[in-house]
Amino acid sequence: MEVLRSNLGRVRIPEPTTRIYKHECCISFDTPKSEGGLFVDMNAFLAFGKDYVGWNYEKTGNPVYLHIKQTKKTEDAEDRPSKKPTLLAIGIDGGFDNSEPQYEEAYEIVILPDYVTLPFPSVELPEKVRLAVDAVLLAEGAERKEQLASWTADKKLVSKYATDLLQLDNGVVVPPVGWKCAKCDKTENLWLNLTDGTILCGRKNWDGTGGNDHAVNHYRETGYPLAVKLGTITADLEGADVFSYPEDESVVDPLLAQHLAHFGIDFSSLQKTEMTTAERELDQNINFDWNRIQETGEDVEPLFGPGYTGLVNLGNSCYLAATMQVVFSMRSFCLKYYSDQSLKAAFSMAPADPTVDLNMQLTKLAHGLLSGKYSAPVLEKDDTTSADSSPKQEGIRPRMFKSVIAASHPEFSTMRQQDALEFFLHFIDQVERMNSGKPDFDPSRSFKFGIEERLQCPSGKVAYNRRNDYILSLNIPLEKAINKKELAEFQNLKSKKAAEGKELSADEIVRPRVSLKDCLDCFSAPEEVHEFYSTALKARTTAIKTAGLTSFPDYLVLHMRKFVMEEGWVPKKLDVYIDVPETIDVSGMRSNGIQPGEELLPDSDAGDGEQSTKLLANEDIVAQLVSMGFNLLHCQKAAINTSNSGVEAAMNWLLEHMNDSDIDAPISQNVQNPDIDQSKIDTLLSLGFEEKLACRALKASGGDVERATEWIFSNPSASAASDMDAATSGGAAVDPLLPDGGGRYRLLGFVSHIGTSTQCGHYVAHIHKDGRWVIFNDEKVGVSKNPPLDMGYLYFFERLES
Repeated sequence: MEVLRSNLGRVRIPEPTTRIYKHECCISFDTPKSEGGLFVDMNAFLAFGKDYVGWNYEKTGNPVYLHIKQTKKTEDAEDRPSKKPTLLAIGIDGGFDNSEPQYEEAYEIVILPDYVTLPFPSVELPEKVRLAVDAVLLAEGAERKEQLASWTADKKLVSKYATDLLQLDNGVVVPPVGWKCAKCDKTENLWLNLTDGTILCGRKNWDGTGGNDHAVNHYRETGYPLAVKLGTITADLEGADVFSYPEDESVVDPLLAQHLAHFGIDFSSLQKTEMTTAERELDQNINFDWNRIQETGEDVEPLFGPGYTGLVNLGNSCYLAATMQVVFSMRSFCLKYYSDQSLKAAFSMAPADPTVDLNMQLTKLAHGLLSGKYSAPVLEKDDTTSADSSPKQEGIRPRMFKSVIAASHPEFSTMRQQDALEFFLHFIDQVERMNSGKPDFDPSRSFKFGIEERLQCPSGKVAYNRRNDYILSLNIPLEKAINKKELAEFQNLKSKKAAEGKELSADEIVRPRVSLKDCLDCFSAPEEVHEFYSTALKARTTAIKTAGLTSFPDYLVLHMRKFVMEEGWVPKKLDVYIDVPETIDVSGMRSNGIQPGEELLPDSDAGDGEQSTKLLANEDIVAQLVSMGFNLLHCQKAAINTSNSGVEAAMNWLLEHMNDSDIDAPISQNVQNPDIDQSKIDTLLSLGFEEKLACRALKASGGDVERATEWIFSNPSASAASDMDAATSGGAAVDPLLPDGGGRYRLLGFVSHIGTSTQCGHYVAHIHKDGRWVIFNDEKVGVSKNPPLDMGYLYFFERLES
């Protein structure tokens, strides 16, 4: 007891707002149910497993801990009274019994470094300790607070302003994406005023984040009462976040569909009382997808051990689980966050609160998935075995990782389903930022590669444009289906059954089947670029554009564009199979740069007013997009980048590139630096850097000025000679910061999607490990007997060394 009294100064009584971790170790996945229980630091209120609490003492000197140990109760299920549920919920008071085993908790005070143990509760303990422990035990844990905050939705009242809401007839039409605050550059946390259609940013947070208060200030100036948050409008409108400024709370707008339609946002086509034949087909296909992708009905052999740990679904978090399982099957990430970095090393580098450190939480996740510590078989219900019972694993819950990776992306912090592609790109961006200035230690660069476009005008002269990317997004040429005969027979059968008033069965439905090679060829195939201004001919003409890769990454990620926009801007999923071989050779896609005998298009003359490599946007396409409410510059870029091929193609480009960092950069760029915004070069020049070094730094940092500055200071020996000269001369010189090698690849894994859109449904990963295919379906991990290779959404290929 004297040891405790001498350390009372290191004990704090938590405030009501204090974040208290008591359900999971902040550097491992140990819980109070683990063999050693959990130790809560009574000063920092962080939790640590038995093997890690000593590290915290070494780092902080905090000696007093509350030890929590949970032990499974032995009572029989029939001993518990059965109550009639009163709420449509599971595992909460009034809800359905979740049939989970019951646990009893035991507590004690532990003082490091000698692990002196004192019982709790005990009247002999100092009052300060008793008050502190009571506060910890009564508080809602930070882990559960975050989960409840994500799930809980307050009951909303109908706004009194909704029924007679004034809507101005001002001709405003709101596009489905590409929103931006009308008074600043904010592209997130945007609100549409339902009276005049103005799009403005939300309130500014106490720490300076969030919006700039433009939406609420607009209400103060105009008195227009209701606004809906863009990005929260779902097909059935139930998830829309409507805010009433005079009532100062979120409300229900029963006429929201009508109010949105006033500004061209029409969801009435999704509110049908009867399914069409096409919708019935889609419904049957979804059921078929679900069974095939999840291998339902197959006798899946469960797997356990290192590399076979499942991720528990936190509530529509399968997009995260499937993506991270594939990521941590890649050598670059395994080395960085597992083999080459111990938990102790990551913890020692982490800030005072390791739960908010991405490096720490990535290392925690890597060790959780790859060590095998949390991948042991457990029985379904009890400790008795039977012929029908099969072992399973509990898996790990990536709550802290999800919290920290979502901190800079509000959509990922919700419990709504998300696009696995969008999450992957956000994740890679965060990893690259974290390793800024240290390219040799950045595992995200193993995905990075260069793309080069070649433009040739009728004069025979050429121009080259280059950019970097992390994924190769492929269109699916349905016209190249390899089962056209079967499709024709299916269409005849479909028409016959429709005439007879009969429905097709799932077994009768035939889907187009397209080879991956045709998708890759489509990317590289020559295409016409209309209205191209040739400085050689000094006139507009039709040029031929081809594309290729300037480098081959360690891991090539292929994104199949299965989601397109149909009439009314409603997303539609292509019903198609992709024949994907387990090995591919993309060597033929390498861009060769300027060839002997080729001549570059001349620079534009000062009087031309148009650049040599600049395609002019088709005015009709731009006008149609602008009439939908899109930004003029964005529309021009969309037309140019789709070679003026049409409104639909331009719209698809806008959907994919609205969040590009350079989307607002002027179209006219310095001829000597076609891939970099000249204003960013000028910023670095004003800091005293040479132009070639500035260009190289901006290329290495993806065009971010701050990261480019860090790169320059982190590479003091970097040569001012830049590969930009090669780019402007048409050469295909490889960026020395990009990985490169041969073009032969082996399929490492793929992520499949079930559902009508990326915002709903389910994601599953299949990964080739130890000579066999393995299915990762949330916490379920097992041998895959029939991997659905033709149903992938994202394919991950690993380069084969020569």
